Amino acid sequence: MKPIIALVGRPNVGKSTFFNRLIGQRKAIVEDLPGTTRDRLYGDSDWNGRVFTVVDTAGLLFEEEDDSAPLAGIARRVRAQAELAIAEADVIVFMVDAIEGLTTADSDVAEVLRNTYKPVVLAANKADNQERALNAVEFYALNLGEPIPMSAYHGIGTGDVLDKVAEQLPVVEEETDDSTVKVAIVGRPNVGKSSLLNRLLGQERSVVSAVPGTTRDSIDTPLEYNGTNILLIDTAGIRRRGKIERGIEKYSVMRALRAVERADVALLLIDAEEGVTAQDTHVAGMILEQLKGVAILVNKWDL
Repeated sequence: MKPIIALVGRPNVGKSTFFNRLIGQRKAIVEDLPGTTRDRLYGDSDWNGRVFTVVDTAGLLFEEEDDSAPLAGIARRVRAQAELAIAEADVIVFMVDAIEGLTTADSDVAEVLRNTYKPVVLAANKADNQERALNAVEFYALNLGEPIPMSAYHGIGTGDVLDKVAEQLPVVEEETDDSTVKVAIVGRPNVGKSSLLNRLLGQERSVVSAVPGTTRDSIDTPLEYNGTNILLIDTAGIRRRGKIERGIEKYSVMRALRAVERADVALLLIDAEEGVTAQDTHVAGMILEQLKGVAILVNKWDL
């Protein structure tokens, strides 16, 4: 499994520019306007032989919001997306703006990151001349280690940042290649993934054990059906309700992506009562991008 690198920081520090450079294509919209990125984008990259998934997040702001403001709801959802990316990342690249210097918003983000106890690489972006690179030392005040001057736009110092990231990446054990068919059950929350899993485990099956999977927050369940070894890959929503906060589960696209990466076949559940939604098509797109087999299951059609 590929480790996850999250690019975080306040709005307009150059996260999307760095993201596009890493994945080698213009996937994220880049404008000189704060708040351009609202949803998490992901793509694969590699450095020094290490392959990883990069997640571009929306800019983080933690000041008190006016709930009556027209975009207050959007702002909360955007922040939830970014916070989830932080929670699921193996390494965090915290990007700051070397032109504007240290801001209160940077300090707010730094406080959140310190409480995650995860590896953080501090990248002082837009340091495209010697003066700005030297001024990056002021970011030592964030207490997140040495700030690395870089320019995502010009490609200056990006290798230094990636060297530091590569040092922090976890060791990934390769899964053994065997005849086991790996099946991921994916879909939106409350479409019936748990019911399907329980039904599969309750009929003509021989459960060996419930063993931790190779990815964080997943449980793999081996079973045997008509002489065929099958590995059911648990995704967000399968776990007991008390184990995952509702908001976290709602936005957990990365968990589904990791499950699909490992699977041979994905079972995509759709709620017949609600029909096909944008989130359904998003998950379906992830399956197609990974070139995996897929079966679309329409659940609750009898209700």
